[in-house]
Amino acid sequence: MLEGVFKATGGRYIALDSSDPQALIPAAKKTGLDWEITASPRVPKDRVGLKITLKVSGSGFPNSSLITHNSSLPPSLITHHSSLEKQAYRLSIKPTGVEITASDPAGAYYGACTLAQILRQYPNEIPCLLIGDWPDFPVRGVMLDIGRDKVPTMATLFHLVDLLSEWKINQFQLYIEHTFAYFAHPEVWKCASPMTGAEIMELDAYCRSRFIELVPNQNSFGHLERWFRHEKYRPMAEAPNGCDTVWGWREAFSLCPGDKRSIPFIRGLYDEFLPHFTSKLFNVGCDETIDLGRGRSRKVCEEKGIGRVYLDFLLKVYDLVKEQDAHKGLDYGICPERTMMFWGDIIIKHAELIPELPKDVIALEWGYEPDAPFAEHGARFAESGIPFYVAPGTSSWNTICGRTDHMLGNITNAARNGLKQGAVGLLNTDWGDNGHWQPLSVSYLGFLAGAILSWNVSSEVPLLSKEGLGEVPENSANEYFARCLSLHAFKDSTGRTGRAFYDAGNLYQVFGKRVFNSSLPWAILFRSGKDPKVLEGVTLAEIEAMEQRMLEIVESAKGDRMTCPDAEIVRLELEQIARLIRFAGIIGRARLEGTAPHDLEAEVEAVKEHQRFVWLLRNREGGLEDSLGKLDVGG
Repeated sequence: MLEGVFKATGGRYIALDSSDPQALIPAAKKTGLDWEITASPRVPKDRVGLKITLKVSGSGFPNSSLITHNSSLPPSLITHHSSLEKQAYRLSIKPTGVEITASDPAGAYYGACTLAQILRQYPNEIPCLLIGDWPDFPVRGVMLDIGRDKVPTMATLFHLVDLLSEWKINQFQLYIEHTFAYFAHPEVWKCASPMTGAEIMELDAYCRSRFIELVPNQNSFGHLERWFRHEKYRPMAEAPNGCDTVWGWREAFSLCPGDKRSIPFIRGLYDEFLPHFTSKLFNVGCDETIDLGRGRSRKVCEEKGIGRVYLDFLLKVYDLVKEQDAHKGLDYGICPERTMMFWGDIIIKHAELIPELPKDVIALEWGYEPDAPFAEHGARFAESGIPFYVAPGTSSWNTICGRTDHMLGNITNAARNGLKQGAVGLLNTDWGDNGHWQPLSVSYLGFLAGAILSWNVSSEVPLLSKEGLGEVPENSANEYFARCLSLHAFKDSTGRTGRAFYDAGNLYQVFGKRVFNSSLPWAILFRSGKDPKVLEGVTLAEIEAMEQRMLEIVESAKGDRMTCPDAEIVRLELEQIARLIRFAGIIGRARLEGTAPHDLEAEVEAVKEHQRFVWLLRNREGGLEDSLGKLDVGG
């Protein structure tokens, strides 16, 4: 912090100082300053309110020596971290003007994002300061599940990209199982309102203009049950008629690795899908192959071992990826050519095989619990010289309103241990299991926390002034995240909206009981109809506490001053959350008392009708009825 203020009055210029000034236009526009942009060296210096300057790489940014001399990193990964300097910036605010200095356009853009966030707090008189800033992770990503019923509209995707780019996220993935409009497979996606090739290309360009890499993502081994529902594809399955798994009985789920049709089928998908992306990366999935060895490949798995059979197929997929032409994408020094990403959950169970992986793949080490073994598993990949990301999650899926503290513990664990073990990226995941009932606004807090912690792992409670975000008590991380959410996601200077969603995310804590990978309010609505054990150990007092707390949260949000483009949708989503919590209370109380809810059928239809309305505010119609069918409150 420096003495004085800068008055951001009108009639000034934004001066671009670079041999390629056009590359700095996104940064100039991102600030939100309504000043004329110029690259002229003749502009009067006293009229320049903001100057954006590019300097050559290696010109003294504070992270350069830290990265190249960081002996704690595995030698094979140090080169990946050299890309951090490209994203560094300096932001100087003096009474005479503002200057952003960076070594590349991405760094300049991130400096402009910080300036925009400061201007949101101090629109007229900006406190003078000097910031030297760079990310802890060269890649900071978000993966949104669009394979489980909910496919967002293009307007929703554009809005989300705008948010993520301001939070300095630089990678975006859309998780797909069957929701791309493959010309060769119309029967699989015809009722799903899929993404088309034209939409992918439009989104790709939109992302690139905001320094985000749109990475293709198509699951290629497990999680293909939507395909195997069709007789045309079921013969390729490991267990065409289903089988017992660690998850219980499952319908056909994974490809049979020994089926001669499997690789040509996957090749056909890649041939259609990949040309729409400029990214050099490709996430092939290949996670949770829970039925492998329980069907047609049982004998070969018994002879060779499940790990070996899995790896052999993964290497065939790797060869398919290498067949594809590498397109020019954003270059952060990570991927000189087409590079395969895959989920690391299967290979880590057979860690002795990790050294056999090609050294130009990226393993995605995922885990969604606060105590997930990111340190142990990351070390195994690092020891073998395999680049890897850590992949935590928003903890929003299988809930109604999220799990705030659970999410913060999970992402903090991933960021700390990922950085310690030399992860080259953090990919924050937002899944849509069991019909994707959580509204998008519930996931904003997880996205924001992932962005904060992947940029600066130590930024749990920054030192804040009495203005702007407000005075934050020491060690009050919850106040910090809630206020940041309100200001930077909802554009609500009162703090009410961010606090409401933060607190709603902790509603699960009114219960002493915990439900793995979900929340108890959600389980009451989606599991208790068939599983009476859901409510074992739950009391009427806890049900009443849940209802009362939700009423308090809704009341606390009144009087907000949201100015975000989706403000009205956010309010309606909060209303729908409250409606679902109320319904969970009705069902939970009836089950505990052994009575039948009054007019249950009418209540269910009312809940579904409101869900239809809220769903269609952000999402396409395909998958909606399938999602509504997941509601299971019994009779």
